[in-house]
Amino acid sequence: MTRDAVIVEAVRTPVGKRNGGLSGVHPVDLSAHMLTSLAERAGLDPAQVDDVIWGCVSQAGEQTLDIARTAVLAAGWPESVPGVSIDRQCGSSQQSVHFAAAGLIAGQYDVVVAGGVESMSRVPMGSSSAGQDPLGPQFLARYGAAPNQGTGAEMMAERWGLTRAQLDEFALASHEKAAAAQDSGRFQAQIAPVGTVSQDEGIRRGGTLQALAGLKTPFQPDGVISAGNASQISDGSAALLMTTSDKARELGLKPIARVHTAVLAGADPVIMLTAPIPATHKALRRSGLKIDEIGAFEVNEAFAPVPLAWLAETGADPKALNANGGAIALGHPLGASGARLMTTLVHHLRDNGIRYGLQTMCEGGGQANATILELLS
Repeated sequence: MTRDAVIVEAVRTPVGKRNGGLSGVHPVDLSAHMLTSLAERAGLDPAQVDDVIWGCVSQAGEQTLDIARTAVLAAGWPESVPGVSIDRQCGSSQQSVHFAAAGLIAGQYDVVVAGGVESMSRVPMGSSSAGQDPLGPQFLARYGAAPNQGTGAEMMAERWGLTRAQLDEFALASHEKAAAAQDSGRFQAQIAPVGTVSQDEGIRRGGTLQALAGLKTPFQPDGVISAGNASQISDGSAALLMTTSDKARELGLKPIARVHTAVLAGADPVIMLTAPIPATHKALRRSGLKIDEIGAFEVNEAFAPVPLAWLAETGADPKALNANGGAIALGHPLGASGARLMTTLVHHLRDNGIRYGLQTMCEGGGQANATILELLS
């Protein structure tokens, strides 16, 4: 019997802006809300879950002590359900999906939850190193200095010849697409409101290129990267319920999509942001698919040069990229972003009858996950 890995439900919180509507919610409670919502939507007995694999980048303060296991218990799930917290930087919860799929196919799991959380308002970025050196002398001897993502984005823009105007135009379009998706109700089915917060808070309406052009470029005095064409600091959580086709039938669950291909790639850790390009090429080689066979792409908008350089190198259809906006508009709650993108992708595939979708995102250390999903229903 051939085992596979399918997604039967996907849900996310609204993405809260820094110090916004979700900042008063403990990240354990945000995570527990996702677990509860997932089980309710699927009609699943949580005792069936073999593991909860949870991405979280800043594992410090309120997000330490294995937040995955704490969330399971906070959700009221049986004590028999374990949880593990993982960190692959911005791709942590996309990696959660990869680990879940591998465990299902290997026979280690029958039912598993993959997802993640980040409360950047409550646990600021970099809290896990707390002023200490996380790199060590040998890394610094090889690369000379600690990498900086903003500087890497400036390097990327220069390498691909991307102008400030091009980056700002992309950013403005991200907000416009996200606003259109929100206004038309496209996000409604994927969001589990948290208290009174029911919509993504970061979307800005009525922006202009002139306003964006007036923002400072903090990483380089004469640079092109600003707060307007970079992702937002955010709070949020997302989760996907995964099983095998056979187990789904046994439990009366209806699969939405199959994990068709899951790969990783590494690249220059100083520029840091280019690995989605080789990860995408690797995913296409492994899958046997061509870029024009894939009808939807989610490429995390950590900084505008990332998806723009990715487009230039892959030849993908720009109209199929981040059709509902991306992290520039919606926000980037680090450990939750991979699962947030995948939740949005799963719903977009189902809503539009698109057979194949690909997700990729840049990650600290110059890494990237790439995942191809195949619609089943």
